[in-house]
Amino acid sequence: MRFEDLVRSHAAELFRYAYWLARDARQAEDVVQEALLRAWRGFPRLREGAAAKSWLYSIVRNEHYRMAGRSAPLAEVIDLEEIAAPDERPALEMRDALMTLPAAYAEPLALQVLGGFSCAEIAVMLGTTEGATMTRLTRARQALRRLVSAGDAAERRGGRS
Repeated sequence: MRFEDLVRSHAAELFRYAYWLARDARQAEDVVQEALLRAWRGFPRLREGAAAKSWLYSIVRNEHYRMAGRSAPLAEVIDLEEIAAPDERPALEMRDALMTLPAAYAEPLALQVLGGFSCAEIAVMLGTTEGATMTRLTRARQALRRLVSAGDAAERRGGRS
């Protein structure tokens, strides 16, 4: 596989992920550009073509935190225009619920939804175990369900007054 082909096939989704991390289009462009430069330099050492996608996502993630001067993930917001709400709730309601999730839950969920990665791939990218990743994904979905349900209940109570 040529590097140009790799970039061409993943550039849009890398930008989407960088945008989710940075929440700013210009910063996301910078992150992707720097990440691709690092990837180009390391491309000759990439041994397994099947691992290229997760390798690129990891570089984007690391580059974002390097450029932002942070070493640990902070709570982020998933861009709901890029993903479908799990139970088709209005986007603003889901956005509010996502904003309350800790990064430990939000980040694996974004990698699974935006990147289409398996639990094993996410575990490698986040430096955790597959079991811990599965737990975080389950807890993230449970928390979203609870938050959305609580919002629905509050809305029903408010509508009766």
